[in-house]
Amino acid sequence: MEPITIAIAGCGSRGMDAYASAIEQMPGRARIVAAADLNPVKLAVMRERFGVPAQSCFASAEEMLRQDRLAKAVLICTPDNCHYAHARAALEKGYHLLLEKPISPSVEQLEDLERLARERGRLVVVCHVLRYTPLYQAVKRVIDSGELGEIQNLEAQEMVGHWHFAHSYVRGNWRRSEDSSPMILAKCCHDMDILVWLAGRRCTRVSSFGGLGHFRAENAPESAPERCTDGCTVACPYDARRIYLGGLSGRPSGWPANVITSDLRPQSVLNALQTGPYGRCVYRCDNDVADHQAVNLELEGGMTASFSVSAFSLDIDRRLKVMGTLGELTAHLKRNHIHVQPFVGEGRDIDVNLNADDQFGHGGGDIRLMDAFLAALEGAEVDMGTLSTLEVSVESHRIALAAEESRRNGGQVVAL
Repeated sequence: MEPITIAIAGCGSRGMDAYASAIEQMPGRARIVAAADLNPVKLAVMRERFGVPAQSCFASAEEMLRQDRLAKAVLICTPDNCHYAHARAALEKGYHLLLEKPISPSVEQLEDLERLARERGRLVVVCHVLRYTPLYQAVKRVIDSGELGEIQNLEAQEMVGHWHFAHSYVRGNWRRSEDSSPMILAKCCHDMDILVWLAGRRCTRVSSFGGLGHFRAENAPESAPERCTDGCTVACPYDARRIYLGGLSGRPSGWPANVITSDLRPQSVLNALQTGPYGRCVYRCDNDVADHQAVNLELEGGMTASFSVSAFSLDIDRRLKVMGTLGELTAHLKRNHIHVQPFVGEGRDIDVNLNADDQFGHGGGDIRLMDAFLAALEGAEVDMGTLSTLEVSVESHRIALAAEESRRNGGQVVAL
């Protein structure tokens, strides 16, 4: 079988570091034949590391998508507010799509892409990578086995991590709803998708509370300057020097420092903090998205689910509890651990083992998503109950948008 030809729109941390790198681990299955990015340094890497021909490297996704079709599929990994336009243009050209989430913050645009994909007969897979992780796959098997009886409710938590939230949602690209989307959509459509997928039920009603509680100007210490690099002496957990130069993430030579500069030498990182948005004091930014939020979901048949997300955690983690009529299950993503406890009899532990390929992130979800997408294009047998197609992924966006509507209106219930 000939390798699937792939074009990548957006060669950043998702397009290059996650998906192009995953393709690299699957020799013979796919070949990257075109790439587009505003940053010429990233295009140079696509040429040198991944062998993309120079004539097929484009300075923008728009330029690439104006060409006659260059590949069988395109990966849309551009900024969130570009996803709809780029996905629509790619579908018009006849591409199959791997589409980064969120799809769009507009219900009308979601429906338009659904219609267009159906009319053109194109496969669109949305990057709800958590579905593909070994941990959540194991949880799904336990639920579907009936071991827990009839599921009554699910509780999920996402701990964003204090420094991660400061990076992405205070200083970074997702800090303002109008420029991207509400945090509950940009960050947590993953979680809305996981809840309805595990439950096997559609959501009927939503309510939500939360807001921007801490990262506000009135909470700035009196002595805090505009930038962390302007001689700030405050002992602050959100100090940009601590995050980007101190190796707080455990990956001082990679993300998140590689978001602010492609030159990771300390002086270059410092220069980026002194001049760019990521060096600003977290209390003196133009952010407006919620830093904590709670969501209640009513599912078909009266099942309920609850979800909370917070910036204020030490770890970056997700946890889940599933409660059924015969027992309960707890799952811990960071530890890749599940405990199943029946109400009668002994409990058991499931330790999910990851392999070397799982280094690409999201608990092994990234590379397994790419494997499933390529398998579907190859015509192989694919678990359609797991595949995060556009048709099923739209529900997570409707839930997240309803949650934001409820939050902004004092927690009123929104029917779906």
